[in-house]
Amino acid sequence: MEDLKREKERILVRTSWVSTIGNAVLASSKVVVGLIAGSMAVLGDGIDTTIDVVISLVMLTTAYIIRRPPSRRYPFGFDKAESVASIVLGLVVLFAGVQMFIPSMKMIFSGEERELPGMLSIWVTMFSIAGKFALSWYQFRVGRRSGSELIIANAKNMQGDVMISVGVLAGLFFTYVLKMPILDTVTSLVISVWIVKIGVGIVLESASDLMDGVKDETVYRQVFDAVGRVDEAQNPHHLRIRSIGGKWMIDLDIELEGEMSVAAAHAIADRVEESIRAEVVDVYDIEVHVEPLGARHKAEPFGVDFDNRH
Repeated sequence: MEDLKREKERILVRTSWVSTIGNAVLASSKVVVGLIAGSMAVLGDGIDTTIDVVISLVMLTTAYIIRRPPSRRYPFGFDKAESVASIVLGLVVLFAGVQMFIPSMKMIFSGEERELPGMLSIWVTMFSIAGKFALSWYQFRVGRRSGSELIIANAKNMQGDVMISVGVLAGLFFTYVLKMPILDTVTSLVISVWIVKIGVGIVLESASDLMDGVKDETVYRQVFDAVGRVDEAQNPHHLRIRSIGGKWMIDLDIELEGEMSVAAAHAIADRVEESIRAEVVDVYDIEVHVEPLGARHKAEPFGVDFDNRH
């Protein structure tokens, strides 16, 4: 477990540095060219990429936080810091989208005459598309392999950035073809709406993890199937599952013969745990509570009981 944790931390640090350096190069080139060429859309794209640099720095900070060992105050460790950082990431993206939306709207309705942006804006946008696609692919690949929620969230953000840059390129193309500079501003407005959408999505997904939500409910079926493979374990119920650092924390109750010794009951509980680990991928920890067979357990407001629907 500790080796896997250290490996995940190492991957997060390495991926964050790759993201930071790559985005810094793209951001500086787009902001400079956007100002020189007079393209509102390219400038907005550059600001969005600048935010990605901030996000990468947040990832680096998070990597150093989650490596801390569990303490009395945080007995489950610091892996939830990933979810907190993802919330911060989403709010930063959301704020940037709103900040870009407001001036774009003002410029559209101001009626102010604008010049066509310079051709350099098209070349830097094409460079941005290639760079962002490579970074997004790399982050998705590493995030899925390591099970890092934060890396995957950043990969989704970069995937959105690719679409943004494609939109900027399309907007610039039609701006030149139709000789209408207003299209450049309209493109920046569309980009801002897309950024807001991505920010809201990241916040909602991360909030689900912080609230101990279960995104993939098929895991309930997997746990009950695993318990069913241990003949002595009966009536699995009060199953509670939550995510910690991309891994499952599983609590459940089972019933055993009431005359069984503590040692025998403990051995069966261990077999249940082994069966669950063999069935469910990425398990953080499992707690199995044993009750005597036929016990009239009181109704609990939390947890899932076994039935044919799960």
